[in-house]
Order: sequence, then structure tokens, then C-alpha cells
Amino acid sequence: MTTTTSTTRTGLGLHDVTLTFGDGDTQVAALDHVDLAVAPGEIVAVVGPSGAGKSSLLAVAGGLTRPTSGRVTVDDAELTQLSGRALARFRRDHLGFVFQSGNLVPALTAIDQLRLVEKITGRPAATPPAELLEAVGMTPHAHRRPGRLSGGERQRVGIARALVASPSVLLVDEPTAALDRRRSHEIVELLARQTHDRGFATVMVTHDHDVLEHCDRVLEMVDGRLSPA
Repeated sequence: MTTTTSTTRTGLGLHDVTLTFGDGDTQVAALDHVDLAVAPGEIVAVVGPSGAGKSSLLAVAGGLTRPTSGRVTVDDAELTQLSGRALARFRRDHLGFVFQSGNLVPALTAIDQLRLVEKITGRPAATPPAELLEAVGMTPHAHRRPGRLSGGERQRVGIARALVASPSVLLVDEPTAALDRRRSHEIVELLARQTHDRGFATVMVTHDHDVLEHCDRVLEMVDGRLSPA
């Protein structure tokens, strides 16, 4: 299997980031002066109650939402200075997203989910799609559509798809929400192994405390603030 790493990667940084909604007495801070550094090859879990700001953290880290103040950096590029097409290209080339349900295209087979990313980016994957499916244990199901895959299998394909562009940063939203205990451990073990082997800076939001043993660090978010768990 081909391994892709880069000595120029410096990881993810959130620097005094605040995100507020509303005005005056109704103003709410989804993120309250958040500082976070995730190094290449490190997987960090973020836990906390619903409404604490975890989803906002992923949205800001991924350049999907612009913070009210503060800076977001990926490999020393400042996302908060990019806009429009430049930001869209940067997300495409440097950021990978893994969603709760896998978020797969129903009509496409597992291998075609990955090939679609190649078509969108306009360049071949650093690691061929077949090798990525092998890395996540999905080679036997490469030609099955999502409707014929289990929840855990769909998550594995979703992870492989996120790796097609060999992202610098991998952002993972509740990957075990619909899985049983055994499959939950398998998925997070897989994420941790891919993070360590390929040098991603990975942030995983989760409510599942059973899988935290596979992460390098665990942080807790309460009322928009991050602290060690």
C-alpha cells in the first residue's frame, strides 16, 4: 500500500477563535476564544454535551463557517484570509470530511464513490482508490452500492473517500453514532491508524466515550470553550 506524507505539513491551528450568533441580549457564543493545535499524525477527540459548540468547531476548522474573530490555519495557510473560489479549492485539496452516515451517493458503488472525487478534483488520487478501499477493508464490497452495505461498511467507504485527496486535516463528525460497540471500535481504530500512518491532523467529535482510548488526546467542549477532558 502506498503511504503519502509531507514534511511541509504543520497541521491545524485555531487561534483565539470566537463565533457568535445574534445581537445584543440574544447574542450567543458558539465558540468562545478557542485555541487548538493538532499536529500531523495526531488524532484529537472532542467530547461534550449537545449544544456545546462541537459542530461549530468542525465547521470553522473546515472553512465552512467564517469565525467572528480569530484565525484558522492549515499548513500555515490562513483560511480566514481566503474567500470564494480560493477557499473552495483549499477545502477540496487540503481538507477531508467524514460524516455521521457516510453521506454516500446512493447510485454509486463503493469504488465509484472514490473515483467521483478524482473527477471533481481533476487529478488522480495520491493513493489509487482500489488501494484505499483495501486499506479500510472494503475490497470485497468495492462494487456494491450503499444500499447493500451495513452502517459500518458505509462509514469505511466514507473514510476512504475522505482520504482520496490525501488531506492535511481530517474532520470527523460522530462516526460511531449509528454503530454497535464492536463496529464503533473498529471505525475509530481505523481512523487512528490512517491518521498515524498518513500524517493527517484529525479532529473527531464524538459522544462515544468507549472509543476514546484510540485517540492521542481528548478535549472537552462546554459552552463554546475547550479544555482537557
